[in-house]
Amino acid sequence: MDPIIVLIIVIVGAVVFTALVYVGMKEDKGQDPLQERLLQFSERDELPSSLEEIELSLGFRDRILLPVVKSLARTTAKFTPQKQLEETRHRLEVAGMTMEPAAFFAMRIALTVLLLVLAFFIFFINSPSTAPGTALLYTLGAAGLGYMLPNMWLSSKIKRRQDNIWKALPDALDLLTICVEAGLGFDMAMGKVYEKWDNELAVAFGRVLREIQLGKLRRESLRDMANRMDVPDITAFVAAIIQADQLGVSMSKLLRVQSDQMRVKRRQRAQEKAHQAPVKMMIPMVFLIFPSIWVVLLGPAGIILFNSKEIGSTF
Repeated sequence: MDPIIVLIIVIVGAVVFTALVYVGMKEDKGQDPLQERLLQFSERDELPSSLEEIELSLGFRDRILLPVVKSLARTTAKFTPQKQLEETRHRLEVAGMTMEPAAFFAMRIALTVLLLVLAFFIFFINSPSTAPGTALLYTLGAAGLGYMLPNMWLSSKIKRRQDNIWKALPDALDLLTICVEAGLGFDMAMGKVYEKWDNELAVAFGRVLREIQLGKLRRESLRDMANRMDVPDITAFVAAIIQADQLGVSMSKLLRVQSDQMRVKRRQRAQEKAHQAPVKMMIPMVFLIFPSIWVVLLGPAGIILFNSKEIGSTF
């Protein structure tokens, strides 16, 4: 097949995949589309006279791109088991994303089809000399890679977010302890953490406070926060707070103990990573550093030995 046609197919597939990623990630900005539209109309001097004018005032993304991608996501959700959708929704929450599970599955399918078609044209059409079995193996491998890449990307985001939460927890507990010992309640102390810092843990405390203001029980909000983070230290901290609240234990003493424990755990994790460093350094040392050392040390000796053999052969 003509390489130009292959290039066009690849470009179209990349555009579709980029559109899916854009639609899935656009809600992560924390902006309400309805509020944006109301703000736009409030700034106008004249109100729209008809629905057609409102539709035409929308951009290409809102009129064409978003409806097409959302319909594709809904179609994908119909053929996806509900249990898998719930598991994906939980993983997206743990990653701190607001993407819908259907959009995530649509992104996986789009990338799978894109790499499958690309590998088919490369190994079956543009490379006829490749053995059919090998070409089929490469094509299936590309499709599997396209299906697994979004999942690997999501796992990396989860790990990065959990590491940030784990690193911020001891300092947050110190601030909570100081605020509670100064006479503030636990809710107000969480509010101080939310005001002072801008990280994943502070945002989670702010969400808990908003849920409490809307009438949700504090223990339920804290449990939901622990489920959204899926960090063992946060789960233990929330369990201790709920138990202290139910039993009437002093909150300041509990926070002081929790803060000390979290700092000990962080120090132990740092020591564990320090002990793992020599083992991880062996791979680059063996494959990158040692060969260059051997070339520098044994290279001159090899040249001298080679020259001595040539001199001996002449005599």
